[in-house]
Amino acid sequence: MKYAFYLLLAATSCCTVAAQDCGGYYFLQNGKTVEMTIYNKKDKITGVQTYKISDVVKSGTATLATINGEMMNEKGKSLSKSVVKVSCSGNVLNMDMSMYIPSAQQQQFKNTDATANAVYLQYPATMKAGDALPDGNFSMDMKTDGLNMSVTVQINNRKVDVKEAVTTPAGTWDCYKITSSQRIQTKMSGIGMPAMNMEVTEWFVPNFGVVKTDTKYGKTEITAIK
Repeated sequence: MKYAFYLLLAATSCCTVAAQDCGGYYFLQNGKTVEMTIYNKKDKITGVQTYKISDVVKSGTATLATINGEMMNEKGKSLSKSVVKVSCSGNVLNMDMSMYIPSAQQQQFKNTDATANAVYLQYPATMKAGDALPDGNFSMDMKTDGLNMSVTVQINNRKVDVKEAVTTPAGTWDCYKITSSQRIQTKMSGIGMPAMNMEVTEWFVPNFGVVKTDTKYGKTEITAIK
């Protein structure tokens, strides 16, 4: 009887932990507001991206949320708004890849009619140093003032590096360092503009989320969670 009891207790504890994993991500906490500050390569603030989380629902083993984003410049003027989806299933956080369009492009596309297929970038909570993570490829078509535009985001060679502590104005976390190669290609009426190629470093906390990113153009970090 005791053996059976301990088996039942272990099984219950396992299921409880698994169920709680998704709830720890800040993008899956209903009513939360997350503020990400954007800096240029000289460490000067160039803008703030605010995310408001709403409509968190459970569907089978998955948890889904609607993220209402707003990009503001350093003076607090609204530049663009967006609505995206984030989900978590099987301890894997799935991030809408439209969130990886750089802020400069977001400003260009703010008054366009856009269409895109939902594509998600995966962050497994069970990651460890040395892991290779799935790549991501996303494209969006837009039309503005009679012109057809498109943007393609390719994220490749995603690798999990060492675990290290990261401090931002919002707190201190033990993070996995994730490196990747990213390419952003914009076209206008079929004519390609120079592609943006960069190496990106992210600091990710399992069961919480990304707290900092860094590229040759600048960085972002969480500065407030309300």
